[in-house]
Amino acid sequence: MNREIINPWKWQDQFGFVQANNVTEASRTLYCSGQASMAADGNPLHAGDMAAQIELTLDNLETVLAQADMELKDIVRLNYYTTDPSSFMQSIHLITERFTKAGCRPASTLLGVASLFHPDIMIEIDATAVR
Repeated sequence: MNREIINPWKWQDQFGFVQANNVTEASRTLYCSGQASMAADGNPLHAGDMAAQIELTLDNLETVLAQADMELKDIVRLNYYTTDPSSFMQSIHLITERFTKAGCRPASTLLGVASLFHPDIMIEIDATAVR
C-alpha cells in the first residue's frame, strides 16, 4: 500500500490529522463500526469521564483492528461523534499522542451530536483502515 498525505494547510498538524490520504495499491479495506467505551459484555463504562472513554474506545478500536490483522497505523479515516465537543477537545491530546506513536495521521471529522446510543456514552469513533 502507498499512502500520500494531502495537506494544503498546516493548522491541523497540532491535532494529529490530515486533510486527506491518497491510498494506492491497497489489497484490503476494513470499515469499522463505531467503537465506544464498552466492556466486553456490552455494558458502557466511565460515565462522565471523557478521557477514560477515549482511552477505552481506542482500546476497543485496536481490538477490532487486531482481529482483522491490522493496526492503528493502517487507519486512513476516522469519524468522531461526541455529545461534548469541549470536553473532547480538552482530551484530544490522548488521541494525538496515541496515533502519533503508531505513525498514523488519518483524515478525520469531528461531529457534535445531541446523543449517542446510550446516555452514558460521550464518544464514538468509526474508522476505515487499509493495508
